[in-house]
Amino acid sequence: MVALADPVIELDDVRKTYDAGGVRVEAVRGVTLVIERGEYVAVMGPSGSGKSTLMHILGALDVPTAGTYRLAGVDVSRLDERELAEVRNRRIGFVFQQFHLMSSMPAWRNVEMPLTYAGVGRRLRRERAADALARVGLGDRAGHRPTQLSGGQQQRVAVARALVTDPDIVLADEPTGNLDSASTADVLGLLDEVHAAGRTVVVITHEPDVAASADRVVRLRDGVVVDDTGRGAAA
Repeated sequence: MVALADPVIELDDVRKTYDAGGVRVEAVRGVTLVIERGEYVAVMGPSGSGKSTLMHILGALDVPTAGTYRLAGVDVSRLDERELAEVRNRRIGFVFQQFHLMSSMPAWRNVEMPLTYAGVGRRLRRERAADALARVGLGDRAGHRPTQLSGGQQQRVAVARALVTDPDIVLADEPTGNLDSASTADVLGLLDEVHAAGRTVVVITHEPDVAASADRVVRLRDGVVVDDTGRGAAA
């Protein structure tokens, strides 16, 4: 188990290179970044800037080609697959643009899935899923399948799923990209509440209005950090 401490995230000259059909693609090219516990950070950049690749590295979904990623002082590259899975399931909550909900399952079953992987008992899973749905304003929709919910409601289910394990870090990758303005405001309000509760929030976005909700904005271009501003930014 990784015990989180300050700073939560430390990237030191992190690089990620892909082989795309024999062509070497440098998606991330020497990113050094520190994020303290409780910060709300938006990572911005145009398409192809490397922001989604960076998000996958932060979420331990991918590993750097070079450089070091420390999660609360622990070098993630030294963790085995079981330990990485534990970090992803227990320590980090994920919110994606495409929701990634199981259409055959009601909302509460979708929300409890991380707890199932964590080996939590059935009764406690159901209780915690119901509580998470209530926290995002969907307590009365627990039995509805995704196809019976609006896009904004589906994203709220995804936020509930991200919160059900009580993670220290919430990573949101373009969480409002498929939503109308009213649903966008709802989801951003939820992320504000998550941040106010003391969690570290990192949002990947290309939308200035979404980034404006964060205390700190890190801008990427061509795989490098070109700007880092906000009251939480390192001096």
